Amino acid sequence: MRELPAAARGYIGGTALAAALCTAPALRPDPGAPWGTALTLAALYALGERIPRCPLLGRRLPDRTRSGGGTGWTSPLVLAGVFLLPPALAALAAVPGALLAPVRPRAATARRIWHAAEQALACCAAAAVFRALGHPALSAPRFPLLLLPAVAAAAVFCAVLAALDGGILIAAERHPVRTAWRGLLAGGLARHLVHGLAGLMMAVLWHSSYGPPAALLVLLPMCLSCWVFDRCHRERAAHQATIRALVQAVDLKDRYTRGHGERVGRASVMIARELGMTEDRTEVLRFAGILHDVGKLGVPTRLLRKDGPLTPEERRVIELHPEYGHEIVRGIGFLGEARAAILHHHERLDGRGYPYGLRGHQIPEFARVVAVADAFDAMTSTRSYRRARPVPVAVAELRKCAGKQFDPRMVRALVASLHRYGWDPDLVTAADDGPGAARSGNVTPERAESRATDARTGESRATDARTADAGGAEARTADARGAEGPGPEDRGDRPAGTVPEPVPGAAGRAGWGGGPR
Repeated sequence: MRELPAAARGYIGGTALAAALCTAPALRPDPGAPWGTALTLAALYALGERIPRCPLLGRRLPDRTRSGGGTGWTSPLVLAGVFLLPPALAALAAVPGALLAPVRPRAATARRIWHAAEQALACCAAAAVFRALGHPALSAPRFPLLLLPAVAAAAVFCAVLAALDGGILIAAERHPVRTAWRGLLAGGLARHLVHGLAGLMMAVLWHSSYGPPAALLVLLPMCLSCWVFDRCHRERAAHQATIRALVQAVDLKDRYTRGHGERVGRASVMIARELGMTEDRTEVLRFAGILHDVGKLGVPTRLLRKDGPLTPEERRVIELHPEYGHEIVRGIGFLGEARAAILHHHERLDGRGYPYGLRGHQIPEFARVVAVADAFDAMTSTRSYRRARPVPVAVAELRKCAGKQFDPRMVRALVASLHRYGWDPDLVTAADDGPGAARSGNVTPERAESRATDARTGESRATDARTADAGGAEARTADARGAEGPGPEDRGDRPAGTVPEPVPGAAGRAGWGGGPR
């Protein structure tokens, strides 16, 4: 747990202490306690978290470490315990499975403790609500009367998990408070209500004349839903392969672009999260940043690798790359809004951009985000015609051009995110934890300025061969203003085609979500 911030360690410790207090009553001697049911459910749930294949369908389950634990098909067992057991015992029954569930390697012990603690608290609260509503006996004839208490208990279960997940995102991942809980409750409510109804059916069958073996048949539809989820996961993997192939093609064509798309995608995600965009839109925006220059596949290689100044005719050829890119990705349906960003990321608010000279809010929102991210990485990356600029210099240039070329809202969002997470041009986006994943390696604006004093002194007022060709003050800030088309983009060292993983959801993104998936 040492790699976690102190606030995260305290938050996890406090949650674990609260969970221990909730489960403590179950350890008191009580001859009437249904320990047999509790142990059976705990063993079944723990076993389900460890087996790699669904026993009824024989199909391999999705990688559970991507979503922070919980297979999904065994989650009705947890909620069945909520309906069958007293609150303290229901909380205790969920702990072994949560501790044994696969987690991501980073801070694995802390994640296991966190998953167990929040599941115990959620089960305890849900079971207390179920009993507080005066539920009737768990029997088939009274099943309709059980629906309302069961739905309320499942909703409380989801609400507790969402509340705790938002807190851990703030403490461990330093998410903004205003966006940490966004989408958590809405994203998990439907799933937990369905699992709650399945758990209720298991509980009713458990007390029926058919006994626990019949109750386990309820897991069959859960296996089917898990298989459907696996199909969706494979489709997402196919999307990633498509993106990877396009990025690799661009990187092989122009060795100077290696890493530029990934960094622009990372900066775009930082802006999106600061603006509070939903995770689905954030993922598509990441694709837009990664693929924004895919149209350079249609540009002659000799122009992309040319070291000297470009002629006006050559510049016009390179300025066609947004349209080429749009044509390349036109038929890729899952890119959605990203296609408009690829086409318009060189437009300017004052209408002097290309390819169509759009103004203000005529420019799609995604394009305005990518334009800022693109210009920022262009300035902070080493090019064939100049050295990288320090982060504070790039930020000052973005602010200077805000309102004229860039959307001031996007500039403010990037600056705020940079102050929170820092920036390192050699850091590829961590699929594990988002922009703040490797904070120890990030370079904050203050550190960047001290680190790059020599570079700033040597180039702050220099006019190199490339910018001299464009002429005047406008040319000296060409990179900041998004007019990077005239030449090679960047000399990154990372392998061609490296693409970060998509972002599934706020809790899933960081792997801290502890509820059954």
